Amino acid sequence: MDTSELYQRFASTEARGESPCYERWAEGVAGDPELLRLIEALPDPKRQPNLVFAAVRYHGYESGPFAGFRMYLLDHWAEIRETVLVRRTQTNEAGRCAVLLPLLARLPQPLALLEVGTSAGLCLYPDRYSYRYGDLPQLDPPAGPSAAVAVCAIDGPVPVPDRLPEVVWRAGIDLNPLDVTNDEDVRWLRTLVWPEHDARRARLAAAVEIARADPPRLTAGDLNEHVAAVAGEAPPGATLVIFHCSALAYLKPPEWAAFIATVSGLPGHWISNEVPEVLAGNVDSLPPPQNRGTLYNVLALDGTPVAYSRPHGQSLEWFGVR
Repeated sequence: MDTSELYQRFASTEARGESPCYERWAEGVAGDPELLRLIEALPDPKRQPNLVFAAVRYHGYESGPFAGFRMYLLDHWAEIRETVLVRRTQTNEAGRCAVLLPLLARLPQPLALLEVGTSAGLCLYPDRYSYRYGDLPQLDPPAGPSAAVAVCAIDGPVPVPDRLPEVVWRAGIDLNPLDVTNDEDVRWLRTLVWPEHDARRARLAAAVEIARADPPRLTAGDLNEHVAAVAGEAPPGATLVIFHCSALAYLKPPEWAAFIATVSGLPGHWISNEVPEVLAGNVDSLPPPQNRGTLYNVLALDGTPVAYSRPHGQSLEWFGVR
């Protein structure tokens, strides 16, 4: 896929209906030869719209018309380019826990959680957040309502739990873990939230405070190199759950295959929440999602697909066994 097509696809399948600002920027870049030349000079993994747009916002142009974005990017390209090269799209959306929760709550308790592609580890705290599923009553931790609330639209027989899971151990692996106690890392996380998404920014701030009170144990490195060793540290008597959300899509297919082979041989359970291509062999017979024009993930337990989800956890369409 060439860069123009990449940005046009982002505009039409990811930003449309979610961020008018990013939709305008992506459509503008797709048709702008000068900006395309700059972006195409970046290494291939660094050309992502999310990454380039976040770097522009990180350096001061938060939102606005494409003309202003274009001028700002050209005037500040040297520092924007440097940020693109050293940072990653490590969106750490705590709202994704709403997608994971129906599976986590039905597994034998207590749980030992290991997330690969964990960013700052905010999805390691599903027991510390509150949840609103459709019109159902809010689900809160035993201690009371959380300042971080995940809101998820539901369709189909979603097995919404009546209580949160018990988590006794949490760990994460990432090539470049972000530190919730580091203000610049937190500022980058905040910049990765799309311009109009004020509720997501508020949830991020609340989740960061929860994690700062009990920082996760994070390992820097390649997930295929470390997952077995870190999994081996999980305490006996707890159900090990290895999970990931929109992480394997950044790897190459042989790396997916190696990871899947490894986790399939480990004790416990494996939850994946990824674009369909990651589990291509298992999705051919699935019912089509209700909205085929938007980007969606497939939620699976131990390799068996059970639902479609939106990338930030904003909806869950269940087709698996309740």
